[in-house]
Amino acid sequence: MTTIAIVYYSAYGHIAELSEAVAEGIGAVEGAVYSRLRIPEFSDPAIQVALQRQDQVSSKLGKHFGLTKRVEDYKKVQQDQAMIPVATMDDLREADGIIWGFPTYLGTMPGQVKSFLDQAGQFCTTGELEGKPTALFTSAGSIHGGHEAALLTSLVPLLHFGMIYVGLPYTENTEYLTDKAVGGSPYGASTLAGPDGSKRPCDDERKMAGRLGTRVAIIADSLKKGRFLSCNKNVLGTKGSG
Repeated sequence: MTTIAIVYYSAYGHIAELSEAVAEGIGAVEGAVYSRLRIPEFSDPAIQVALQRQDQVSSKLGKHFGLTKRVEDYKKVQQDQAMIPVATMDDLREADGIIWGFPTYLGTMPGQVKSFLDQAGQFCTTGELEGKPTALFTSAGSIHGGHEAALLTSLVPLLHFGMIYVGLPYTENTEYLTDKAVGGSPYGASTLAGPDGSKRPCDDERKMAGRLGTRVAIIADSLKKGRFLSCNKNVLGTKGSG
């Protein structure tokens, strides 16, 4: 079997929901299986930010972002995710492909995800993730909220691991070729949560997330059945290699 790990961090549930669509896409590939794994919270930043803004709740912008409701949503989502296994380094080693999901914070990945990737820094020297296909999906408050920037900046550490980055080509994902407010881009799947977080992934966003899962699973399966050439494994440069 070809195993794909969906490793994600979700604060308000949008990424957790989109991860289900990614999983459906993987499940559509014969011989492919998936595991949904969460990156744990190391603090309550969403709650802390909301509390720090208590004096802004009654303001026009405070109401626009729904600060009070965000605390309630955050607590519920964390409870709902308690049954999802926490991702480990062994999960990364054993997977044939890894798809990462997280919300967009200030145009890039949240600190929780960066901390987890820092722990995985060992793989830069062991080469255990080299040649594995990888992809990203994210969420943002609006179409101008930095979802494309988050995907572009977050693929950098994956390249340091030697992974093969997989995007969403135009020909298969015409849904994002539109003037409507919808997520998705050549860099990966995404969903627009709305400034107050009240929107959920729409059908078009779920379709693209599913295709991303399918694409990674197919590539991982092909690589597993073939032979990936790795300089680190002393395959290239040997006699007769050309």
